[in-house]
Amino acid sequence: MEARKAELLEVPYFHVVFTLPPKIGAIAYHNKAVIYDLLMKASAETLLTIAADPKRLGVKIGFTSVLHTWGSAMTHHPHVHMIVPGGGIAADGSRWISSSEDFLLPVPVLSRMFRGKMLSVLKAAHEAGRLQFFGDHADLADKAAFKAWLEPLYTTRWHVHAKRPFAGPEAVLAYLARYTHRVAISNSRLISADEKGVTFRYKDYRVEGPERYKTMTVAPAEFIRRFMLHVLPKGFHRIRHYGLLARSKAKADTLARARALIAMATPPQSPRTTIQDRAPSATEATDKPVHPCPCCGGRMVIIELFEAGTTPRNKPTVPANVIRIDTS
Repeated sequence: MEARKAELLEVPYFHVVFTLPPKIGAIAYHNKAVIYDLLMKASAETLLTIAADPKRLGVKIGFTSVLHTWGSAMTHHPHVHMIVPGGGIAADGSRWISSSEDFLLPVPVLSRMFRGKMLSVLKAAHEAGRLQFFGDHADLADKAAFKAWLEPLYTTRWHVHAKRPFAGPEAVLAYLARYTHRVAISNSRLISADEKGVTFRYKDYRVEGPERYKTMTVAPAEFIRRFMLHVLPKGFHRIRHYGLLARSKAKADTLARARALIAMATPPQSPRTTIQDRAPSATEATDKPVHPCPCCGGRMVIIELFEAGTTPRNKPTVPANVIRIDTS
């Protein structure tokens, strides 16, 4: 976590999620090392390509990807979480270009490219004999059958989510610390266990409100089966860094360059001025607030002005609320 902290940039960070369709998830169970690797590579290439497009941001970005394979009920649900800075270095390396305050890249464009890349690499893996098929999917070993099986996926919607920025770099670090090394279920969700079954809490995403939090009891063998679904192949790297954050000898220099460009792009901070620092203006002398509070009508004091896409320098005097992030 200390190493990751040293890499954080003073810009907003976005949370992006790429999810495999259930149909592909069904064959990923028997091909974990291959398909999980393809999922991480295809999603990363998609983000790097769209961000570099001059019609979008036109930048080289850097991000961290984390593979998760479970849903809340420990079902098989392969998806990748990405922590992405809101911007990147221009193609010519001359400046830092920020994304908008609450928008990174167009989700429909990301979804379509991710779909095309993933289906392409799956076909290539099949032709190279890297995929295995068993049970109900045994007939997919045939090239023509596999191609026909994939065909409907070209016209279905693939789920990609780009969520609003985290509350500052510190929240990014808290997310990484909390979720990168977690397993399919935490001890806090376990309610009871005996020879008849294991009871645990889960979240039903089809339901809104408090009713979505439910309990489930499954036989001990079924609980073990679900848990073992998410044991990764030996040596598999589920946390990977791309673009500006890719591991290389030049990584430290690249990050230093990014910080310098960010500092150049950030306008000088105006001196903080409060109502006590200056005499009241003619308007204020009439007791009419210049910046009235929308709730009580009282005078609001400006403590800082900052541009969209930049991080406020003023720190709150009270602890910030904990941000709960859905990782299923």
